[in-house]
Amino acid sequence: MSITFIFLLGLVASILAVLPPGLLNITAAKISLKEGHTRGIMFSIGASLVVLLQTYIAAICARYLKMHPEVISILQKVACVIFILISIYFLLIAKSQPKKQVKAKTKSKHSRFFQGVFLSALNVFPIPFQAYMTITLASFGWLDFSTTSIFAYMAGTSTGTFVVLYFYMFFFDKISEKKFTSQKNMNYIIGGITAVIAIFTIINIINKM
Repeated sequence: MSITFIFLLGLVASILAVLPPGLLNITAAKISLKEGHTRGIMFSIGASLVVLLQTYIAAICARYLKMHPEVISILQKVACVIFILISIYFLLIAKSQPKKQVKAKTKSKHSRFFQGVFLSALNVFPIPFQAYMTITLASFGWLDFSTTSIFAYMAGTSTGTFVVLYFYMFFFDKISEKKFTSQKNMNYIIGGITAVIAIFTIINIINKM
């Protein structure tokens, strides 16, 4: 496969992973709105760079898992339980808590860059997600585990993350007025997504029995 095609695969996979409202994209949008577009971009660059490392780790894990299918079966069941628990939390337990308004302190561009690095590093979800995606793409013959292919895919995932964060920054002034961006509704969105993933995982596990 061509480098460009593999780059686009990483781009699309990353967009699908980051597009639902979450900590990184909402934080980037809020920083951009309160402190200016430049600081929001610095935050997004920091977050996107971490995705490079996370995708590389995911590719290494995927290469190992491809050679050990029995491990994939175990991890699939563990992931199913985790997704079910996350769904229960966001749909039934998590509640919207009113927050006191605190005057935001202006931070430097560099501090926002490192904040992006820190928050992105805490968000470990891209690692199992990208491991799953690379295994799936490899099974279709669209991706191999050569150095060139992996680096092209990494560049795509990092770029895709930045594109989504920039999208949230650009449209946040319009999105913030909509009802679905309330914390309660975001909980429902996240819970709904993880519930759908859990259902598909359960179906996949049953089909393999």
